[in-house]
Amino acid sequence: MSTVRITPEIHLVLETDTGVIAQEREDILQYSLAPVFERLDKLDLIADDLVDSLSPSRPLLNSWPGRENASYKAGFYTNAWYGIVVGFFFFGMVLLLIYLRSVMMAGGA
Repeated sequence: MSTVRITPEIHLVLETDTGVIAQEREDILQYSLAPVFERLDKLDLIADDLVDSLSPSRPLLNSWPGRENASYKAGFYTNAWYGIVVGFFFFGMVLLLIYLRSVMMAGGA
């Protein structure tokens, strides 16, 4: 909200947003909210970035261009790696179980 003093002698001001001419009063304090709105816009970008971080196909605020699917690819490779490790572990347990059964059968006969 910005005001223009039309005549300082008789204390008339014009509010530029609405075009209203009013009397300037001493008991009213005016404060520009432009810095507050700038910070709110910055917080709005950060909040949108937080929501975009939940989607693997959306770019993040501080990321380089062209990295929209980086989270998707990283998640795919990470899950594939964990799947291979867990699969080898269970496969090793099954082989160990088969080996122990064959040793028990050969030793008991």
